[in-house]
Amino acid sequence: MSLESLLIILLIGGIAGWLAGLIVKGYGFGILGNIVVGIIGAFVGTWLLGRLGISLGAGYVAAVLNAMIGAIVVLVIIGLFRRR
Repeated sequence: MSLESLLIILLIGGIAGWLAGLIVKGYGFGILGNIVVGIIGAFVGTWLLGRLGISLGAGYVAAVLNAMIGAIVVLVIIGLFRRR
């Protein structure tokens, strides 16, 4: 993996985590936490949308949307456990 690929992954993860934090109010984790949630969300989103047979297309916008959907799912699950 090149440095450029790593930076793109971190950028997409950060954007997706930040957007998910805005959508799911109160579950943000700061910039580093949002990057981690966004990266984990990218894997969850890819798996979940693949299982549902949904394809958002290709490109950076689709990657951010995919990761954002997964990050929202991750934040909601974290929120369920965090409130207890």
